Amino acid sequence: MSNPIEEGKKLAAYRAVDEYITADHKVIGIGSGSTVVYVVERILQRPELKHIVYIPTSFQSKLLIIDGGLTLGSIEQYPEIDVTIDGADEVDSDLNVIKGGGACQFQEKVVAEAAKKFVIVADFRKKSKLLGTEWTKGVPIEVVPMTYQSVMKSIDTKLSLKPLSSKLRMAVNKAGPVVTDNGNFVIDTHFGPIQNPLALLREIKLLTGVYEVGLFCQMVEKAYFGEENGTVDIWTK
Repeated sequence: MSNPIEEGKKLAAYRAVDEYITADHKVIGIGSGSTVVYVVERILQRPELKHIVYIPTSFQSKLLIIDGGLTLGSIEQYPEIDVTIDGADEVDSDLNVIKGGGACQFQEKVVAEAAKKFVIVADFRKKSKLLGTEWTKGVPIEVVPMTYQSVMKSIDTKLSLKPLSSKLRMAVNKAGPVVTDNGNFVIDTHFGPIQNPLALLREIKLLTGVYEVGLFCQMVEKAYFGEENGTVDIWTK
């Protein structure tokens, strides 16, 4: 029996690839997450896209590129990207996004900012009016390990928006915290509904020890959401 959520992700990913990636492109950014699997699947179904260089945002997307026999590149080699397609944990009505549930927010943001066009693919569960309403696990804040205690204290005392909860993300199958691809820790901070994500992002980034924040503001051109009924809902600026 087919899974409507997975079918939705697939539809959204295929549509985004078909509308945004052409044979004229030279460099494409490949994001992280479950929906991005279908992005690569669709790329592999289109032989005219095989010559393009693909830049990963995580170990997961790097493997997808390599296993698919596509050309792997790095941001050091290709600092300018035509299009980046990525998943999301939550998207608000202004196309602000929470990302970092998979602890890849730093690479994801680097590759997104390097792109001329940044596109999101997700399923309908990721839609929300305000960030922090549907995704309640918190905004992922990547921090240098030695600073995690001081950053957590600063989050509690120095921000205009007071957090409802803030905790160090712990690994599931090992004793200790999650360690990012950059060797850092992640603090998940839930603020409740976020009225002004950009202002919050700027405040958090100013805290000493913060490496990156999983708030992606004023970056997304278009978001594709796979619906349960087999349609794709498209949000644009």
